[in-house]
Amino acid sequence: MANVPVPLKKLMEHFAALPGVGRKSAQRLAFFVLDMPEEQAKDFAESILEAKKSIHNCKVCQNLTDKEVCDICASPQRDDSVICVVENPRDVMAFERLQEFNGKYHVLHGLISPLDGVGPDQIRIKELLLRLQQTDVQEIIMATNPTIEGEATAMYISKLLKPLGIRVTRLAFGIPVGSELEYADNSTLNKALENRVTM
Repeated sequence: MANVPVPLKKLMEHFAALPGVGRKSAQRLAFFVLDMPEEQAKDFAESILEAKKSIHNCKVCQNLTDKEVCDICASPQRDDSVICVVENPRDVMAFERLQEFNGKYHVLHGLISPLDGVGPDQIRIKELLLRLQQTDVQEIIMATNPTIEGEATAMYISKLLKPLGIRVTRLAFGIPVGSELEYADNSTLNKALENRVTM
């Protein structure tokens, strides 16, 4: 890379630092940007700066928004009595793609992970508890990932909410639709058995 001009090298390094982008993809993206018309490249750069400047956490649910309160929290059509607790804003987007969930969300911005130095105070649990004091919530759906950290976070929050008398549920985990039992790992098969439902 000795023959690569410094600004191009720097651009490739920035792209390579993005999650899921390898060295070759970073190189392709950098050359793609260089081939853009100047006005398009300027618009691209400005959209990054604008997003960084204007996007912040919703004061209610902690999801990303460019307003004080996000559109989901502000919507009178959404059910205030059900809150789905997720790890990050990408999880909200996943649920919203379904167009089936009509409740509201709470974004933790992480999971409890003592090995990584992340305790309950480093994620948005306090904001959830404060919110529950101000609204009449009937059910909390714990929708954290089925990892050790996700399970630990769900259990921790569930124990905090027990004295409040709020129903706490957990997403069901098990066999994916369209897969075959013989290829399922033991943990997945066990979860499917535990989470079986009446027909």
